[in-house]
Order: sequence, then structure tokens, then C-alpha cells
Amino acid sequence: MLKKTLLAAVALLSLAGASHAQDVKEFRIGLIGGENEADRLRNNQCLVDHLKQEFGFEKVSLFPAADYDGVIQGLLGGTLDYAELGASGYAKAYLSNPKAIEPILTTVQTDGSMGYYSIMVARKDSGMTKVTDIKGKKLGFADPDSTSGYLIPTVTLPAALGGKPVKEYVGSTGFGGGHENLVLEVLKGTFDAGTTFGSGVGNFKDGYTSGNLKKMADKGIVNMDDLVELWKSPLIPNGPIVVRSSLSADMKKKLTAYMMALPKTDPKCFSAIEGGDFKGFAEVNESFYKPIIDARKATIGG
Repeated sequence: MLKKTLLAAVALLSLAGASHAQDVKEFRIGLIGGENEADRLRNNQCLVDHLKQEFGFEKVSLFPAADYDGVIQGLLGGTLDYAELGASGYAKAYLSNPKAIEPILTTVQTDGSMGYYSIMVARKDSGMTKVTDIKGKKLGFADPDSTSGYLIPTVTLPAALGGKPVKEYVGSTGFGGGHENLVLEVLKGTFDAGTTFGSGVGNFKDGYTSGNLKKMADKGIVNMDDLVELWKSPLIPNGPIVVRSSLSADMKKKLTAYMMALPKTDPKCFSAIEGGDFKGFAEVNESFYKPIIDARKATIGG
């Protein structure tokens, strides 16, 4: 009798969990800025199709923001359910409200590492060949909430500049409005140099194996022969896929398992949404990002 009662209770709990998951009629995905909107929508359409089919959502919507903060505020306000953030973007959200979202996964590079690099580039015909050549020049950052495009250069560049803060070493700084546009502004001469990101795996001439330079090279909107690398940061933790904390535990578990399998079930879609070649996903939690949270808190606040 006791066994039957326990089995009935488990069945009821399972039904309750399934019902909770089905309560989410529309699943809302935030897309951070950095790449032009049309490409972001096209590259993530396969994810929309997969999630609708797998989870039975009535609607899966993509919300491309003009900048990083648009997605961060959507997550904090509960109007987005899922997004892939940079580590600094996650740190900003965590410092604003540590209970709003949860990191569940991050990417693994083809060499097995779980990090990437901030990379400073300049025009090859600029005559600059090393990071100290930016003295007195115009330096562009990608976005104030970008890890590789702002936070990490702010924290780690001084060591390569004789200990001087970046803004005291260069002539001026500014923001390019996302990684893709930042590189284009460097090529146009708006900035003498700028910070973007790449896996650091493979060759610079190919844009590395993944990252903004790789995506731009693959789309044919940048010729890597026109650029020179001036500086590469220490390894940065790959950014997380995050979900709204108030989603049911069952849905979080299913989303995690489904995305973990995606590199094998649909490698083309996995490559499209991640922008290059990766080995797969690995599970993470907030502790993986503690160094970035601490760095952001110490330098630029929440």
C-alpha cells in the first residue's frame, strides 16, 4: 500500500512539473548586439525551430538588442527567458540581482579550453606592430558591457603599457557599437586600434577558429590581410548561456540536456548560433564567473 502511495505521489509531481513547463507558451530569446541584426536572426532561426519542436512552445521569439544592455535589462525584468551573454554582461546582471538568472552552459573551444581572448587589432598599413604603438592614438572599445571589448582590456592592458591606465596612455577612447562595427570603424580610420575577440586557437590570418573576427572573415566583410594583431589578453572565461531563474527546474534540466546534445544532433545549427568551430558545451554555474564578477565590481561597478 505504501509503495503504491509513493508511486502515485511521484506521478503527481511529474505531472505538476510537466504542467509547469507547458505553462510557458512563448519562449523568449535575447540576442546581444555585436553583429548586424539580420545575421543574428538568421543564425538563430534553427534554434527557434528546434525549441518549438522539442518543447512544444506555441511561439519562440528572438529579440535582438541594439547593445548588450538591452538583453541584460530584459533578463533582469523577466521579459526574456534565455540568452547567451559575455562574462561581463552576466556579471552586470548578477551584481544587479543575483537571483534573476542562472548560467547553465558555456562553450568549449576545439582545443578543450573554456576560454577566449580579447584581441586588439589595427590596420596593417597603420605602421603599428605592437601594443605600445597605441600611445597617443585613438583606441576603440566594442561595448561598455563587453568582457573582451572593454572590461578585460581595462583591467589587463596596463600591465603591457608600463603600468599606466589605458585612458592615460592613449590619446582618446570611444565605443564602436558592438564588435562587428568596432572592427569596421578601425578599418575606416575612426579608431587607430580596437578591441574585439577570438578563440586564439588556430591562425590570426583566418580570424582564428571562432569569434568576431572569424565570423566577419567568413561573411567576407573583412579581409584579415588588412589587419594586424597588436595584443592578446590573458584567457577569459567563455560567456554563459543563461536562463530565467523562475523557469521550472524540469525545464532548466531539459534545456541543458537538449543544448548539450545539439553539437551532435545538429552541428550546423550549433556552429551557426555560436559563430565558429567549438568542441561542444560544458555545464557551469555562477562560481565559474566569480573572477569576472569581482573584476567588474572593482573596476566599473554593477
